[in-house]
Amino acid sequence: MKRILSWSLAVLLACGAGLIVYFYATTGIYGLNVLLRRGGSIWPAVVADDRRLSPSMRLALSDHVPAIAAGELSWDQIRPGFQVGELPVLADGHEVDRILLTKVDPQYFRFAVRNEPSGDRDLQDWMKETGAALVINGSYYGMKGRPDTPFLSDGAELGPSEYDGAHGAFVASADGARLVDLAGSTWQQAFAGADNALVSYPILIGADGKSRTKPSHWLANRSFVGSDDAGHIVLGTTRDAFFSLDRLAGFLRRSPLHLSLALNLDGGPVACQGVSLGGFERDFCGDWELAVRDNALYLLQPLIGRRRWALPIVLAVFPK
Repeated sequence: MKRILSWSLAVLLACGAGLIVYFYATTGIYGLNVLLRRGGSIWPAVVADDRRLSPSMRLALSDHVPAIAAGELSWDQIRPGFQVGELPVLADGHEVDRILLTKVDPQYFRFAVRNEPSGDRDLQDWMKETGAALVINGSYYGMKGRPDTPFLSDGAELGPSEYDGAHGAFVASADGARLVDLAGSTWQQAFAGADNALVSYPILIGADGKSRTKPSHWLANRSFVGSDDAGHIVLGTTRDAFFSLDRLAGFLRRSPLHLSLALNLDGGPVACQGVSLGGFERDFCGDWELAVRDNALYLLQPLIGRRRWALPIVLAVFPK
């Protein structure tokens, strides 16, 4: 019996070591931290009325989705050039989602993008390390935690050097910050003169007032960056996962935010927004992502525990 137990333990240890070696080979330090710090994730199949989905998600997947409208929006100024607010999303008069908003005037605040591929920093780690007034998740990253799109951080070029960017870019320098619709230019042109920049997709509101999204049942917590008619940068994160990207684009176009451009950022559990300024605190990260593959629905769920996801890519805001 002792020999059998010893053999079984040796097999388990070998399997565990093999799993760690595999994760490191395919995902680097980022994958190891995902496994060891957060416990990994699974994608079980679900149905449209599954009780594991939030009520808002079940409504969004139903055969008769009611028309949605924006609730009352008010802004609170925390400091000149920095306002926070929340925009209710209403269906038949009932709240189905809520967008956490921050509006920033580039005249008073500067922007930076950061990448940490080790996967060891969540939202609060970034807030504490940078001392930023705001941190929001950025664009997409690969299996090793590095940018999947062109990326400029304090003048250092990261991400792919060859990339066909057809959607949008956020660019910032000492002179200000803006969004660029890449339909009429290249990302290299957009990055010219910038110190910090990133490319993301899809465009939710383009220069022509239209979105470049496709209808889908892919639901998730969402983050976006936009610019309004006055040149302010507007950052938003949804509390729930009512929105597919095409539905979010339509809502933003009709909303009282007066956005001239809007660009989607990464979504799901990495859809995070933290604010710490003038006594105001916000600390939010999403819970939801529902994928669609071959007309089947799959819900992202933690394998062990519920620790927050690390954020390899963030957009941070600092007072000038």
